[in-house]
Amino acid sequence: MSDNGPRWTGSDFQVPPRAGGAVALCGACSRTGQCHLGMLREQLDDGVLRAHVTCSPEHEGGPNVAHGGWTAGIMDEVLGHLPMHLGTLAVTATLEIKFIRPVPIGRDLLASSWLDRREGQRLYVVGELRLASTNAELATAKGVFVARDRAHFDRQQAWLAEQDAAGDSAPRA
Repeated sequence: MSDNGPRWTGSDFQVPPRAGGAVALCGACSRTGQCHLGMLREQLDDGVLRAHVTCSPEHEGGPNVAHGGWTAGIMDEVLGHLPMHLGTLAVTATLEIKFIRPVPIGRDLLASSWLDRREGQRLYVVGELRLASTNAELATAKGVFVARDRAHFDRQQAWLAEQDAAGDSAPRA
């Protein structure tokens, strides 16, 4: 794959973004060229992934605050990008979010993640979401990510095809 090619080819992220603050995009976001969760740029420095994020009004839950699902989603994104920056394809096994304060929409936010430890194929990643202007803590997260090989998503598609075939042959009520 060329360095200027797409970062998604149907089997997950291929390479982390180049230095200078680009963002690795998932399959859906690569089609539009921007992160729908509002991640604007990311960079790994000294083992800490730092991302600049803004929650758009499309993800408003309560008045002028982010939906809790958005907060969980952006934390999954930031924690999940760390293994990629470390050269490992990994998928989320567990994710725990602690909601500390309502997350304001339309404000500059800083999300960070770092590796707590690695045990075999399991990467234990922790992170936080803060208001950029004051550094006030808004949410924390911890997750377990499991390293996978590039055939992981091919196996998922094969499994799903088996499920579809089994569903087609199942008796109908």
